[in-house]
Amino acid sequence: MTSETRGTRTRRGAGTRRGAGLQRHAGRITYAVLALFAAGSLFPLLWTAIAASRNTTRLAQTPPPFWFGGNLVRNLRIAWTDANMGTALFNTVLVAGTVAAGTVLFSTLAGFAFAKLRFRFKSLLLLLVIGTMMVPPQLGVVPLYMLIAELSWTDRLQAVVLPTLVSAFGVFFMRQYLVQALPTELIEAARVDGASSWRVVWHVVFPAARPAMAVLGMLTFVLAWNDFFWPIIALTQNGSPTVQVALTGLGRGYIPDQSVIMAGALLGTLPLLLAFVIFGKHIVGGIMTGAVKG
Repeated sequence: MTSETRGTRTRRGAGTRRGAGLQRHAGRITYAVLALFAAGSLFPLLWTAIAASRNTTRLAQTPPPFWFGGNLVRNLRIAWTDANMGTALFNTVLVAGTVAAGTVLFSTLAGFAFAKLRFRFKSLLLLLVIGTMMVPPQLGVVPLYMLIAELSWTDRLQAVVLPTLVSAFGVFFMRQYLVQALPTELIEAARVDGASSWRVVWHVVFPAARPAMAVLGMLTFVLAWNDFFWPIIALTQNGSPTVQVALTGLGRGYIPDQSVIMAGALLGTLPLLLAFVIFGKHIVGGIMTGAVKG
């Protein structure tokens, strides 16, 4: 090998190493597309805030208002009082938090069992779990309501919490994640060291599943917060309402007050935005960690 050839290879290797450390930056078109999608996503929230700051007469005019008015505080106060929003927000936080925690816990345990444990009829049971996702939830409303009426749970929060403590989607989601993210050798090593099944779950499964648990918890919390169909059947506005049930009592009358309805919708949306601002970095970090491990 000549000195010229060695020099050429050295320069190529140095160029490759320098190129490996470079970071790719998005171009103007990418930023323009992202800004367009961000504006489209934020516009409904902005319009809700604008409509909540106006009155019904102004909202009915053409063209509609595109900037804030001076009735925001008044409409928020009316919505807070008429819808009993303080109690509704507390109930919704309790329901959504409990449902999210229960779904994450039970779905992780079931997903681990379907992913790494061996037992009879495992494939058949997994197929049945996935099959329940294809059944419309409306089909189970009548027997479910008969059950909670028999248990005297009507207009109680446990009526909307217990039926949703685990979901077929959560089980399938955690199963698919743990199949790739949790090495079987790690479980076998823990068992060789004398770890019990619960210790394996606590010290091996939960740490490996943390990114997927964060994503599933976020999705479940949002779904439970926005759930309307079953809570409007099981709960009443004057009893133990959630936010979605409480909002049905706003704007009643011959001419509904759309500005007050929008103010109530804004009150029901702000806690979700606050939760994402506080925990969004951790959730995104968990997603990226899971992607790198996968």
